[in-house]
Amino acid sequence: MTAASTPHQMPHPSLKDWAQLLALGLIWGASFMAVTIATNGLGPLSIAAGRISLGALALLILLRILHIPLPPIRGAQGRHIWASAAGLGFFSMALPFFLLSWGQARVPSGFAGVSMAMSPLLTMVLAHFLVHGERMSLARIIGMGIGFAGVVVLIGGAVFTASGAEGEALARLACAGAAASYAIGAILTRRAPPSDPIAFASAATLLAALLMVPLALAIEGIPRTPTASAMLAVLFLGLIPTALANLLLVSVIRSAGPSFISLVNYQVPLWSVFFGWAFLSEELPAQVFVALAMILSGLAISQIRR
Repeated sequence: MTAASTPHQMPHPSLKDWAQLLALGLIWGASFMAVTIATNGLGPLSIAAGRISLGALALLILLRILHIPLPPIRGAQGRHIWASAAGLGFFSMALPFFLLSWGQARVPSGFAGVSMAMSPLLTMVLAHFLVHGERMSLARIIGMGIGFAGVVVLIGGAVFTASGAEGEALARLACAGAAASYAIGAILTRRAPPSDPIAFASAATLLAALLMVPLALAIEGIPRTPTASAMLAVLFLGLIPTALANLLLVSVIRSAGPSFISLVNYQVPLWSVFFGWAFLSEELPAQVFVALAMILSGLAISQIRR
C-alpha cells in the first residue's frame, strides 16, 4: 500500500480500486451475519466496542511489525492528520455504530439497509462542494439513483411503512443520520493531509475505541456470559470488517475519492442477503436478481466517464 495521495488530485479509479471496492462489499456484507450471531450474548454497544477495540489492536500490531510509527502529533500538519483521523473514527465507526445499534432495535433492519444506500447520494452532494474533481454530473446522478432504486427493490418498499412503534420516528432519523455520518467520514478522509494510510487507519480506529469502550461499559456494563459463538463473531468483526476494512477504506478514498468508495453501500445489502441465505438459512427473495441488475447498471452509469 503506497503513501496517500494529496486531496487535490483528480480521482481516477484503477482496477485495484474496483477490486478493493468489491472486497469491501463482501466484507461488510458478511458483517451483518456476524453481528446477528454476536447478539446471542452481547449487547449492540458491547459488540461495537469489542470489534473496534480488536481492530485497533490488530492495526497497532501491524504497525509494530512493519516498523511504521503513528502519525506525528506535533506541528500544524500533525494536528490536522490527527483531527482528520478523529473525524474518520467518529463519523465512520463510533457514531454510525451507535446510531444503527439503537435504531435497528426500533425499525425493520431493511430500513437500515435502505438508509445505508442513501450514503452514496449524500456523499456525492458533499463531495461536489468540498472535494476537487468530484463534481456532480448527470450520468453520476442517474447512476446513483438507479443504484438506490435497486436497493429499495431488493429490500421492498414496505420498509417505509410506519408501524407505530414507540420511538420509531427518531429511530428512522438515527438510521439516516448514520448514512450521513459515513458520508462525512469519507469526505474528511479524502481532505486529510498526506500520511501513511496504515498509520492513519490505525490512529482513527484507536481514537474510536477510546470513545466507544467507556460508552459501552457505562451503558451495558461488562458482558457476563457471552457465548463462544458470540465471541468468535466479535473476533471476526474486529479483524476483518473493522481492521482490514479500514485499511481498504482509507486506501480507496485516498486513491479514487469519497464518491467512489460510497458505492460500496449499494453492494452491502446484496451480500448481506446472500450470506444470510447461504449460512443462516434465510429466504433468498426473488427480486434479488432484478435488484442486482439495477445496482450493477447504476454503478456502470455513474462511473461511465471513468
